[in-house]
Amino acid sequence: MAEGSERDVIASIERGFAVLLAFDADLPAPSLAEVATKTGLSRPAVRRILLTLQKLGYVNASGSRWSLTPRVLTIGQHYAASHAISEVAQPHLLRLAELTHESASLSQLDGTGVVYVARVHVRRVMSLNVDIGSRVPVHATSMGRVLVAWADASVIEQVIEDGLPALTPTTVTDPVAFRDALHEVRQQGFALVDGELEPGFLSAAAPVRNPAGDVVAALAYSTSRGRTDVQHVLDDVVPHLLDVAASIQRDLAVVTTGRRTLAPGARDGFF
Repeated sequence: MAEGSERDVIASIERGFAVLLAFDADLPAPSLAEVATKTGLSRPAVRRILLTLQKLGYVNASGSRWSLTPRVLTIGQHYAASHAISEVAQPHLLRLAELTHESASLSQLDGTGVVYVARVHVRRVMSLNVDIGSRVPVHATSMGRVLVAWADASVIEQVIEDGLPALTPTTVTDPVAFRDALHEVRQQGFALVDGELEPGFLSAAAPVRNPAGDVVAALAYSTSRGRTDVQHVLDDVVPHLLDVAASIQRDLAVVTTGRRTLAPGARDGFF
C-alpha cells in the first residue's frame, strides 16, 4: 500500500505512543504534570491516555506517580517474533562474543537512528550502557555507517540534514567527510569507528544481507582502547566479524526462503 497522507494519521494513537515514550531513565515514574510537560500535551489529554493505558495494563498508578508495567515488554516480543533475524542471529552473536571476548550486537536502521535488536554482553563497555531497544546515532557508530552506507541516497541526505553533532573531539561532523567515510565502508565491506561516540570507545561492524542482497542489519563488535587497539581489530577481529555475518546470512536465507545454502566447499550432514 502507498503511504497515507497526514489526514490518514490517527492523532490519538500518536499521542498515546508519545505518552508511553515519555517514560525513560530520567523519568521512570513521572507525575501527570511531568508527562504533560515532556509531551507538550494538555493535562486532561494526558490523564485520559494514562487511564486508557492503565485499563489496557501498560501502566500503573501509585499515588500521583505513574510507571510502566512488564506488559510493555510484550511489544518488543512481538517484534522479535515477527522478525526472524533477531532469533537467527542470537547463537552467532554468542559465537562472536566467544571468539573476541567482547560484546556482540545486531542492529537495524529505524528512520535515521540505529536500534539494537539483539545483543550478547561480555562486560560493560566503559560508560556506554546499551541493551535491546537502545538507540545510538548513525554518524558516530560503526553500525550506523554500515546501515547507511548501502541505504538509499535519501536516507543519507536525511541523516546529514538532521545534523552530525560532535559527540567527541574526533566525531566526523563534516558532510563531505561523512560521505567519504561511507564510501570507504562500501569499498572495504565493513566499518571501524574509533572514539567518535565516546572517547576511547572502539567498534567495528559488518553488513548482514537478506537473500535479495539488501543490507538489513549490522553485526558489531565493541571494546575500548584500554583493552585493545585498531590494528588488533583490523587483523584479528574483522575476519571473525565478516565470517559470522556471512553465517547469519546463510541461516537467514534458510528461514526466509526455506532453502539451505551451503558455503563453497562445505559438506552437508555428518562426515
